[in-house]
Amino acid sequence: MLPNGLGRAGTITTPHGTIKTPAFVVVGTKATVKTLTPEQVSAAGAQAVLANAFHLYLQPGPDIVDEAGGLGRFMNWPGPSFTDSGGFQVMSLGVGFKKVLAMDVTGMQNDDVIAEGRQRDARVDEDGVTFKSPLDGSMHRFTAEISMGVQHQLGADIMFAFDELTTLMNTRGYQEESVERTQRWAQRCLDEHSRLTDARSGHPYQALFGVVQGAQYEDLRRQACQGLRATRSGVAGHEQEGFDGYGIGGAIEKRHLGDIVRWCAEELPDDRPRHLLGISEPDDLFAACAAGADTFDCVNPSRTARNAAIYTARGRYNVTTAANRRAFEPLEAGCDCYTCTHYTRAYLHHLFKAHEFLAKTLATIHNERFTIRLVDSIRHAMENGEFDALRTEFLGSFYGGAVPGRV
Repeated sequence: MLPNGLGRAGTITTPHGTIKTPAFVVVGTKATVKTLTPEQVSAAGAQAVLANAFHLYLQPGPDIVDEAGGLGRFMNWPGPSFTDSGGFQVMSLGVGFKKVLAMDVTGMQNDDVIAEGRQRDARVDEDGVTFKSPLDGSMHRFTAEISMGVQHQLGADIMFAFDELTTLMNTRGYQEESVERTQRWAQRCLDEHSRLTDARSGHPYQALFGVVQGAQYEDLRRQACQGLRATRSGVAGHEQEGFDGYGIGGAIEKRHLGDIVRWCAEELPDDRPRHLLGISEPDDLFAACAAGADTFDCVNPSRTARNAAIYTARGRYNVTTAANRRAFEPLEAGCDCYTCTHYTRAYLHHLFKAHEFLAKTLATIHNERFTIRLVDSIRHAMENGEFDALRTEFLGSFYGGAVPGRV
């Protein structure tokens, strides 16, 4: 544990193995990590993967995954697995924004905000969310109970309660209403989880994490944590059981991330895991680990890789720039990933320029390994009392380094 008493290293035990924390959880949204096989994900050092309930509900359907024996067996992943409840996707359909939510919105608060050129394809009410499928335009309904049913069929080791994700543009008044609504949904999720756990007693136990919202307001974040911490199932035989862990969600500006995680860590129980949703940039990882987050997931390492952006300890660069055309050296000197030990920047430059599929695979292998290795090094530094030294050295190099084609 760090001197502040919040950052810590530990383990999470699941039916499919243990996760040493802090740990980066690789995102496989549709039961696949884009461009990689499960064997390649494992070789990159991944301890766990996360899939998305919203996408798997739409295709192929949770009943198919259930019949296959659950998410891990369906995608041939033998280790621990997570499922996200779909709250982000519902929010995105509602306001038209996609991946970038942590924007500066000073003076732009508006509860009716919608992205330019987009239409509102999801609407929230007290009971749940009605949304239009991005696949075929058909209408669907998600409630706390439906989300729990879907995630129980998907069968991941760890799943998240259905929550309402707001944007930074929402007003303080709406944020207050949303935190209270998410708390009511959390209670319903816990009750339904208890009922389904009993009904599916032949299946391995699935842990349920409550999700903390509250945007960037300290009082709302603390209120949300206190409410979730006090939540108990109303189902007979489960009254003394609360959430197995907690997710910290919501749109967050980088400058506030460490504070928000710290507020939550100070309120949440020490004996339960804390998962920070959607984070992978190096400075964010250090800030979150120092403040008490245990696990993280993010699509960024694979998405940037598919666009030729390569992470290294000296910064991020684009391998398609002219400087890499004749660079017969690894993507990153000293990297132990499969790509760096077998291929050169020049070769990946060629693959991307030629629009070859292999380019995305090789770049993704490296970026996932980079992120996993970084969080592993943070864990080891915590265990050895070297966290502050590692943070100073690594961030100084990453944000001050010089690499060809830096982005």
